[in-house]
Amino acid sequence: MKELTVYDNLFQDLFDFRRDFDQIFNRMLTVQPWTKKEAFLPWTEGNFAPAIESYVDKEGKKYFCRVSLPGVEPKDVEIFVKDNYLTVKGERKFVRTVKEVELYEKEIAYGKFERMLELPEGVNTEKLQAEFVNGVLEITAPVVAAVLPRKIEVKTNVPMIKQVAA
Repeated sequence: MKELTVYDNLFQDLFDFRRDFDQIFNRMLTVQPWTKKEAFLPWTEGNFAPAIESYVDKEGKKYFCRVSLPGVEPKDVEIFVKDNYLTVKGERKFVRTVKEVELYEKEIAYGKFERMLELPEGVNTEKLQAEFVNGVLEITAPVVAAVLPRKIEVKTNVPMIKQVAA
């Protein structure tokens, strides 16, 4: 009879697979095929795409955009608005005090990033504000109430008694 061996690294392998899969998509989002730049390799410095969350708070009539930028200095981030597009760009600099190291894990991407988002209709770009707290850049702006969806009540002309009898 064959011996069964316990495979205790299954979950670690799944986490590694997910991380590698994320890196593949990050490369697809950041490599510019029209330039002669080499593709991003996980063990070298290169471009990366920070995680973004954006939404409109309909009750507060406000647009929110959060960009996850741990390890990025606020002075290294630039925010632009042109037409109806919000652009966030910057750089996570590779800083190491020791020259020679033996890496065991390398999951943090370094280099330049640029993300461009189309703003929802009605966002007042003149009143955009940005705040950097705990490695998260939060961009907010008011939304014009006229463009927010409103609920329309459906009315009937037939009284409820006649509807039941029918």
